[in-house]
Amino acid sequence: MHVGMIGLGRMGGNMGRRLLRGGHTVVAHDVNAGAIEALAAEGAIGASSLDAFIAALPTPRVAWIMVPAGAATEAMIDAVASRCSPGDIVIDGGNTHYKDDVRRARALAASGIRYVDVGTSGGVWGLERGYSLMIGGDAAAVAWLDPIFQTLAPGDDGVTPTPGRITGTADRGYLHCGPTGAGHFVKMVHNGIEYGLMQAYAEGFDLLRNAGALAQEGSAPYAFELGEIAEVWRHGSVVSSWLLDLAARALTERPDLDGFTGAVQDSGEGRWTIDAAVEAAVPVNVLAASLFARFRSRRDHTFADKMLSALRAQFGGHGEAPRRGPA
Repeated sequence: MHVGMIGLGRMGGNMGRRLLRGGHTVVAHDVNAGAIEALAAEGAIGASSLDAFIAALPTPRVAWIMVPAGAATEAMIDAVASRCSPGDIVIDGGNTHYKDDVRRARALAASGIRYVDVGTSGGVWGLERGYSLMIGGDAAAVAWLDPIFQTLAPGDDGVTPTPGRITGTADRGYLHCGPTGAGHFVKMVHNGIEYGLMQAYAEGFDLLRNAGALAQEGSAPYAFELGEIAEVWRHGSVVSSWLLDLAARALTERPDLDGFTGAVQDSGEGRWTIDAAVEAAVPVNVLAASLFARFRSRRDHTFADKMLSALRAQFGGHGEAPRRGPA
C-alpha cells in the first residue's frame, strides 16, 4: 500500500522504515529536510511540502501523522485535511486525548474525510520489535488499513497465546478497540499503568540500594549488585517483563545511574488517565501515586516539606532529618 508518513522523528521515522521493509510505498514529509533525505535514501518518496506529499499519494490517500501531541498535531491535521479528498484517511498515531479525536473525526466527516486514532507503543525499539497498536475509528476504514497494521505490529513474536481464547489480531500486536477515540483511550490507560509499573521497579531498586542501613547485629551489611538482581529476576520471576529487561540493561550500562538527575517528566497521558478515573469514579490509587511521584521528582525540598518540618518543630520540638543514603 501507499502510506504517507508525516513526522519522521524517533517513532515516525522508524515506522516509515518498517513499512518500507514490509514492501509498502512510503511518502515521507517532515519539517526537517535531513529527516526526509535520510528516509528517501532508504527507498521512501521524499516530499518537501504538504502539496507534494498529497500529490504523491494515490486515492484514497492514507496520511499517518506522528508529530508532537497538542497544537502541532492539531495544526498538521487541519493542514493535511484541507488538501485531502472525500474518502481519504487521516491517522493520528501520536499521544492525543481521546476527546480531541471525537471532535476531529466529527469535523473531518463533514468533508467526507475518515479519521482513525492509533495509540502506538514501542518506542525506539519498534523498528525491530514491532509496534503495539491500539486502534479507534470506523470499522471500514480500519479494515482498509489492515495491511499497514500487520506490517507495523510485532506479528508472530513467539509469545504463547493465552489458553482458552480465540486468537485474533491482538495476538499479532494490533487491535481495533472500538469507535473514534477508543484507540487513544486504551493507550492512555496503558501509559497510566506504565507509570505505576515503572514506579514500583524504581522504588524496589531504591530499597535494595539502601539496604545497607538495615544491617543486623552479627551480620555484615547488605551490598547488593542491582544489575545482577535485575538479571536473576528476568529468569523465571513473576515480576519479569520488558520493563525489567530495560532496567537490567540500564543498571549494567550505568550501575550508579550516573548522568541522570532523577527529575522525571510525564507525557500527559498519565494525567489524562487520572482525569478519566475521576470522571468515571474509578479508584486508581497506584496510578495516581505514580504520577504524583513524578511531580515530586522535579522538586527539592518543596514548601510542603518545609511546612511538615515546621509543624513537627512546633508541636514536638523535633529537629529536621539529616540527609541519608545515596542520592
